Amino acid sequence: MNFAVLATGSIANTMAKAVSGIGGVRKYAAASREYERAKAYADRWGFEKAYGSYEEMLQDPAVELVYVASPHSHHYEHAKMCLLHGKHVLLEKAFTVNAGQAQELMDLAKEKNLLLAEAIWTRYMPSRKMILDLVESGVIGKVTSLTANLGYVLTEVERMRRPELAGGALLDLGVYPINFALMVFSGAVEKVTSTAVMSAEGVDFMNSITLTFAGGQMAVLHSNMLAQTDRQGVINGDKGYLEVQNINNCEEIRVFDLNREMTARYTVPEQINGYEYEVIACMKAIERGAIECEEMPHAETLRVMKLMDEIREQWGMRYPCE
Repeated sequence: MNFAVLATGSIANTMAKAVSGIGGVRKYAAASREYERAKAYADRWGFEKAYGSYEEMLQDPAVELVYVASPHSHHYEHAKMCLLHGKHVLLEKAFTVNAGQAQELMDLAKEKNLLLAEAIWTRYMPSRKMILDLVESGVIGKVTSLTANLGYVLTEVERMRRPELAGGALLDLGVYPINFALMVFSGAVEKVTSTAVMSAEGVDFMNSITLTFAGGQMAVLHSNMLAQTDRQGVINGDKGYLEVQNINNCEEIRVFDLNREMTARYTVPEQINGYEYEVIACMKAIERGAIECEEMPHAETLRVMKLMDEIREQWGMRYPCE
């Protein structure tokens, strides 16, 4: 699989490390808005070609799968460009700025018969099945609620502060607690309640989200770009609870009984860095001619985007690119 990277910022380095350890992946091309940056990235990670424009790279007929690593504000534009050039796309989360953009890209992928996948790594990791298997085993009984949080001190990261780059905590961090909740509770969301603390520039510094599901379950979620949080997910049942250490990249799952005594603990398999799972899923999907990955189908991506649209509407927060 001839793998290419569009935009060579910090997250692209994480992806490069992952694909360096995957069999069957040829690190073929990297593109940046400046040739020197693309060349430096390509030389560092062993990509064969470097391009000083995205358009130029996408005109290369050898490029097969493109990982789009640009800011959220540009996901729609860059993914659409890839699809129009006949390239399969792995699009970094959050998928787009809003659900309307997401739907348009999905329609285009269907029209072109090309893979379009969201790079939300937690959906592809082995830990996802481990958590669901434990929930379904009944070890903690009937599950009715969960909590999840994700927070890092990111105020010095420029794109996080800028509305024109679709910054703020929700699209970058809040997407993980939301996905955590939707992986555990697959039913329809009946009610969304949210509040946020906004920056002077007009993006959310931190937020609180409560999802109430049609089946009677509740998820209480938090994301924060002002503070370091414990990144923990807790799934509550009538026989005990599960603690997921780091919902952003699960390190360990702990099982507790009604006496709050730990009865079991599970570590996840060793990994390169966790990004490899989404690339492998894309390769398998392309091999079978699919336009979406089983681990994160388009319907689930759209579900997340619609929830985040509703959340931002409650805050009165719109991005300049909308």
